[in-house]
Amino acid sequence: MAPRVAARAPRHHLRDELAETLRLAVPMALTQLGQIAMMTTDLAFIGRFGDEAVAAAALAGTVYFVGFTFGMGLMSAVAPLAAQAFGARNPRMVRRSLRVGLWAALFITLPLMVLPFRGEQILLALGQAATAAQLAQQYLFGLAWGMLPALWFIAIRGFMSAVNRPEPVLWITLAAIPANALLVYLLLYGAWGLPPLGLFGAGIATSIVNLGTFLAGLWFAYRRRPFRKYQVLGRVWRVDWPLMRQLVIVGAPISVAFLLEYGLFGAAGLLMGLISTAALAAHQIALQIAAILFMVPFGIGMAATVRVGHAVGRADAPAVRRAGLVATGLGIVFMSTMTLLVILGRFAIAEIFLGEAAEATAQLTASLLLVGSTFFIADGVQTVAAGALRGMNDTRLPLLFATISYWLIGFTSACLLGFATTLGAVGIWIGLSAGTAAYAILLILRFRLLSNRLAM
Repeated sequence: MAPRVAARAPRHHLRDELAETLRLAVPMALTQLGQIAMMTTDLAFIGRFGDEAVAAAALAGTVYFVGFTFGMGLMSAVAPLAAQAFGARNPRMVRRSLRVGLWAALFITLPLMVLPFRGEQILLALGQAATAAQLAQQYLFGLAWGMLPALWFIAIRGFMSAVNRPEPVLWITLAAIPANALLVYLLLYGAWGLPPLGLFGAGIATSIVNLGTFLAGLWFAYRRRPFRKYQVLGRVWRVDWPLMRQLVIVGAPISVAFLLEYGLFGAAGLLMGLISTAALAAHQIALQIAAILFMVPFGIGMAATVRVGHAVGRADAPAVRRAGLVATGLGIVFMSTMTLLVILGRFAIAEIFLGEAAEATAQLTASLLLVGSTFFIADGVQTVAAGALRGMNDTRLPLLFATISYWLIGFTSACLLGFATTLGAVGIWIGLSAGTAAYAILLILRFRLLSNRLAM
């Protein structure tokens, strides 16, 4: 029999794929926006304390998210494992995928919490100012306790998405936004008889909200249809070591790739701190806007993981390629639109966070947003393509791509342009753009190669 040649997908197949991808991606993207809305609320409240508080929050986030990002990568493996099992009509494996994710989160969180509890020492060793490091440690003492429930919630989200029901996670997140804003306000400034706890209070508020979202997600997964038929807490006390090994094989490269990506932006924050407090504050605000935009393609990428995973589970090679193509197109359209809006509104965005007093910092923030617009589209493409590759359990080579792109290209360019030229903070962001664009190109080429192989 002659090998099959990949043909152009019929238009109705593309329309169907677009509809299914949107049905998953919209609630996933809104969930991501809801989560970033809580972080943005924190930053907006903290910003009223001045540049030093914003800089301390940036440094605290750098330390905290090193550990959290590693855990998030492992939890990201729950979705492709469960999606492939769902596509293969294997409900027992779907349940096992979530259960092993819950255990993995517990095992890794205990050692990872060392980072936030030693944040001040770490920052001082990296050459940061003593006052900023001390303020950052206050924030970290509050944030640390929410790491485990946040990772558990990510595992539950992956399970719900894999069975085509991401809506409960969105409902929970939407309810958490006002709860988080109220708690941060009460504990940060002090109100209703509560003492002002400063940055420590803001961190504790976030941890409380993380615990609440996890408990709500667990209740949905255990008690509500269609999730309860999977009996997700059945034999939960048993550690599934064979599947744990598979989760680590798939998830560990994701974790390291996330760390390389986040590490680049975290390192950029440290470089900004060496330039000035104003540069670090501007960087943090501009990066927050980039993170907001990133959340939608990140949600599309999670949808791509599920759609590709379903196709892999039922051995449907043309559907694998279709799912990646449609998801990538969605990411490009969205990020192109948002990039234009950011360019037009960059001065207003800076004023929202800093007010009218910090004029120099606001001007620098607007400049960074203008430079950052060059990588917004590439950032969206890379996260969608990475999500599609995860649906095929392809995570090892993308790790190599991340190493080359983010550090060999991105970090080197940021250092050279930021300190060997007069560009300063702007040069650092140009380096970030170069690394992100390289990563996006390599991932697209990798997905095209693998999808073509499957179709032969």
